[in-house]
Amino acid sequence: MIDWSRVRQLRDEVGAAEFDEVVEIFLDEVKETIDRLHEDTNRIEFEQNMHFLKGSALSLGFDRFSKLCQDGERIAAAGNADEVDLPAILQTYDDSKAMFIANKAANLT
Repeated sequence: MIDWSRVRQLRDEVGAAEFDEVVEIFLDEVKETIDRLHEDTNRIEFEQNMHFLKGSALSLGFDRFSKLCQDGERIAAAGNADEVDLPAILQTYDDSKAMFIANKAANLT
């Protein structure tokens, strides 16, 4: 669910001192995008939001979440945004976030 090698790579790229801030920005931006998804009941901007979430997830190693967002983006691009199982995608994000927080210290030593 989490690509810890990617997480370590990001930490090394931004520096250990800045890493927690980068994580906080990521979580804040994802929350804002998820809020937009909830407000966009007609799924007008669904493809763009899925694209943003996919990229953010890849940056922080949320592997499973990024793949689901990629699938959602592809389906929306084909004109079928209403067929995307958004609750499943959001549950995967919640699970990934919980796993990340619970295991961050152990995997970044």
